[in-house]
Amino acid sequence: MATLRSGLHRRQLARRITLLTLLTLWTMSALAAAPPDTKPSPTVATSSETPQLLAHWPLNGTTENTLHRNATVLLKGKPDTQSDPNSTGFFNSGTWLEIPADNLPQFSHEDFTISVKILCDSSSSRVTGDLISQYDPTSARGFHLTLKSSPGVTSNQASFRHLQFGIDDQQLTRWQDHGRPGTALLGFSMVEHKSGLFVGTCQPGKNEAGHVYRYLAPDQWIDCGAPDTSNSVTAMAVFEDHLYAGTGKYRVAGSSLPESENVNPGGRIFRYDGDQRWIDCGQLPNTEAVGGLVVFNNSLFASSLYKPAGFFRFDGRNSWSPLPVPESVDATTQSKTERRVESLTVYEGHLYAGSYDGGHVYRFDGTTWEDCGQLGDNTQTYSFTQYDGALYVGTWPSGRVYRFQGPSQWIDCGRLGEELEVMGMMVHNGRLLAGTLPLAEVYEYRGATNWKRLTQLDHTPDVRYRRAWTMAEHDGRLFCSTLPSGHIYSVAAGQQVQWGHPLPPRWCEVIAVRSADRLTLFVDRKQVAQSPPLKTTAWTLTSSAPLRIGAGMNGTLNGRLADLRIYRGAVTAETISTLPTAP
Repeated sequence: MATLRSGLHRRQLARRITLLTLLTLWTMSALAAAPPDTKPSPTVATSSETPQLLAHWPLNGTTENTLHRNATVLLKGKPDTQSDPNSTGFFNSGTWLEIPADNLPQFSHEDFTISVKILCDSSSSRVTGDLISQYDPTSARGFHLTLKSSPGVTSNQASFRHLQFGIDDQQLTRWQDHGRPGTALLGFSMVEHKSGLFVGTCQPGKNEAGHVYRYLAPDQWIDCGAPDTSNSVTAMAVFEDHLYAGTGKYRVAGSSLPESENVNPGGRIFRYDGDQRWIDCGQLPNTEAVGGLVVFNNSLFASSLYKPAGFFRFDGRNSWSPLPVPESVDATTQSKTERRVESLTVYEGHLYAGSYDGGHVYRFDGTTWEDCGQLGDNTQTYSFTQYDGALYVGTWPSGRVYRFQGPSQWIDCGRLGEELEVMGMMVHNGRLLAGTLPLAEVYEYRGATNWKRLTQLDHTPDVRYRRAWTMAEHDGRLFCSTLPSGHIYSVAAGQQVQWGHPLPPRWCEVIAVRSADRLTLFVDRKQVAQSPPLKTTAWTLTSSAPLRIGAGMNGTLNGRLADLRIYRGAVTAETISTLPTAP
């Protein structure tokens, strides 16, 4: 009995030591520049000053078992420290480390530098999210360092594993008109690829075809050619660092406009080969228009926009494997009807699909489909985005957005004005924005069921429908396409810098810098992106929001972090060698 009690005591002691080790793992090891209850001076550090270490989370479980004064760390979910003792993993929604604002240095107007090691493998079964953030969505103030993927923006995967660093102090620019690519009726598809913004158009004239254009400057679009003879490039995605485009014959009458004189069917997938060259990657069987493209489980998937329902996996070269589609069962006759899947996204280990048949959302685990239920009394589900770790879906004809709580569990997040349809949705520098029909308006989500109208983009007279169609981020701005004017518009929330290349699936050292007049990103100590100069340096980032490690408004990181450090002061390409080398 004494031996049993002794063994139990040892196990209890071991558990307590493990808990203390975890707490130490997520505690600031240095706040030497100022005590926690002291506000920093608003003076801006210059780039010549040596950065001062303010906080250090080794995230490896090997630090000394002592706690800093007032350094409370809250564990949300279950960060993974077991599979790799030298780092901490953040994989499941609702998992992060949280430090209350009272325990943090407030940056106010000051320069600061963040350095961290990150590993996100090549698996694409979950959307990537924030490395570290301190942002208050109510006041739109704070910062984010994120690894951004944006599948399901109507028919597109608008970004894939792009590193972004943004700050905001309730700043929102006016919308800027970037002109009309070619003779576009609309920008049907839009994606950021190799730091360029690409737009696929619908050009419905008899002797026209859908082109892809690359943005150069306002009213300047570089023609990248017409992949096909059909009237539209309907979907785009980046897969294995190549740009893929799907084509289609868009039925323009569906937008209450004269039908296209170009009757050529599409349904083909092409890979961009530079300049105006496109490599044919095959025809989707029985498909006249591609409905969506998305990368899931390291494969490229495509869907059919119109009947018959179709869902396909790319097998390489020009081969596409037809896969099952969801089915509905008539309660009386027990007959089965195939359901279309159009907009495609990825969330928490599943591929999710919207449908124009009955307003349902379905999810695919790689083998079979599950019906996640109908969203209200809607008949079509149009678009997806992930916001603060949750999946949001846009609908027709209620003009509402719903949040996913589980199969057949949908939370009504409100109607966007008096609009009927919610199309492209994206999270941009912490804000959820959505475009609509019939007025081509853009709204910002303000929580609960509240939406704030920002603008109307398309003012074409004498038409029934105007659409704010799809969205993508480029050069720190959110871009939105319109129908029927065909113009592309953009807006910037705060200041944001992004590296429009997929972060390599290996351990990388990421350094993000806020300096006196701009933002800079380094990967493995090489500068990869820098924002234009700030028009004003008077922004304050002081916030009552907690600091989150491994999550933020873009969701959970879905990767591993190690050796996170925050400095007061800005490093440059010339002074970056002064930072300690991560172990």
